[in-house]
Amino acid sequence: MNNLKSNTLVLFVLCILLATSCGEDWLTVDPIGKDTEANFYQTEEQIYQGLISAYDVLSWGGTNGWSMTLGLLTAASDEAFAGGSDRSDQPTWVAWNEFICTPELGPQEGFWDKYYTGIGRCNLILEKIASAPVGLDQDILSRFTAEARALRGYYYFDLIRLFGTAVLTTERISPDEILNNSLVSSDVIYDQIEADLLSAYQNTNLPTIATGDEQGRVGRDMVTAMLGKVLLYRGDESRMAESAAYFEELIDSGSYDLEDDYGDIYAFDNEWGVESVWEIQHSEKSRGGWDAFANGTEGNYTTQFIGMRDYVGPTSSQYMGENFATGWSFCPINPELADHMQNDPRYIHTIIDGNMLKNLGASYTEGYQNTDYFIRKYVGLVEESAPDGEPALNWSNNERVIRYADVLLMAAEAIVRSGGDSGQARGYLNRVRSRVGLTPLSNSGDALLQAIYRERRLELATEGHRFFDLVRTGTAAEFLPGFVEGIHEVLPIPQREIDLSQGVLVQNPGY
Repeated sequence: MNNLKSNTLVLFVLCILLATSCGEDWLTVDPIGKDTEANFYQTEEQIYQGLISAYDVLSWGGTNGWSMTLGLLTAASDEAFAGGSDRSDQPTWVAWNEFICTPELGPQEGFWDKYYTGIGRCNLILEKIASAPVGLDQDILSRFTAEARALRGYYYFDLIRLFGTAVLTTERISPDEILNNSLVSSDVIYDQIEADLLSAYQNTNLPTIATGDEQGRVGRDMVTAMLGKVLLYRGDESRMAESAAYFEELIDSGSYDLEDDYGDIYAFDNEWGVESVWEIQHSEKSRGGWDAFANGTEGNYTTQFIGMRDYVGPTSSQYMGENFATGWSFCPINPELADHMQNDPRYIHTIIDGNMLKNLGASYTEGYQNTDYFIRKYVGLVEESAPDGEPALNWSNNERVIRYADVLLMAAEAIVRSGGDSGQARGYLNRVRSRVGLTPLSNSGDALLQAIYRERRLELATEGHRFFDLVRTGTAAEFLPGFVEGIHEVLPIPQREIDLSQGVLVQNPGY
């Protein structure tokens, strides 16, 4: 287990000890334990433990219900339906899938709480670094600062894409102050995201890539990719060349490449492979159970959600050499996507054909909105199941958040949108196509841009990109039944937050 994962467990134990410290009797005011917030952050190791708590939020999937970004974004797109056992299984998933969210119904509370927890933890550790005792290693603290600012930028980026607005907090504030803070425009949030990422990008103490036991920590390459992506999603056409430059910095570095075999990208034993720029770490080591499933484990809950319900399968040699584990039948693949990908070499690595399995003697319970097509990327295999704790909550499959193929396609898009060299953009696109044996394209101009978007749909299917791609290109209403322009690009602000603010927070239009 690497240091990032193991230190999360240490931090958890520390928090329990702090929370349960008590005096000689119930009237004692001062805790008898030695470690409090006031005296804890005194060494590099203690400050590192606080930084780990900011990282920990990345893997959360049980905030106010099942709130896994990867699974929910797939269900919100045209790639899959909500699924589950029946329509009442996870109403928040169904609500976003059908675009019937209300301020009280939807996944928004989970997202809001998750990302603001991450932001709050980043603000805390930045404050503690700024007031750290004299004599601590300044290079180490500088690196911690870069990591915390990059994480804060990452959390705000997801928030602004999900809600279109946010409350901006860059330092710790009291509960009363929280309730008095208004939502600000997307430009204000994007400016802060860029400031955080640029600060990390320019920090010479941040390593280019975190390797070995440090895998999972922020490196400069992750920040570089995020800067390019943020500018691309921000949509200012005058800055597309700037976006492309960040992506080309990664491309020119020679540190990354496309896997020879597309299927190897998602292999359990190929985490942080040559194509991975940034992954979210998951682990089975917490051995958690149902008593603590709400972010109480380090597991990837999406893996459990997307598996076939009550699956009993043939021998592993009969279907691509894989022995699928049982799951809960969420995110059944939209047949339109399956039809669209039938002749694409990536189909077999993206979609499980349930009817083919049935013909081989397999069986499973058909869940809600069953299509007999299931997500193959991130699906659990029997041999990968956690040996301890509740297996459903402890899948350790990492999420590939930014991979090299995505960088190539984002670079190609930014170049075309900037009016740059079409040949270069076309070359990046054709590298992605050639990897899977597809014929190179000769498109240019808008036809090339549309080809890039089509390639993103196929290359990145079920990886959590499609919904945001449709929104940012203004085509969501064309592909998503029930989607209303001007409303469903974002989620509603949680009604609970509006009520607590006594009207300081204003609801998003249409909700």
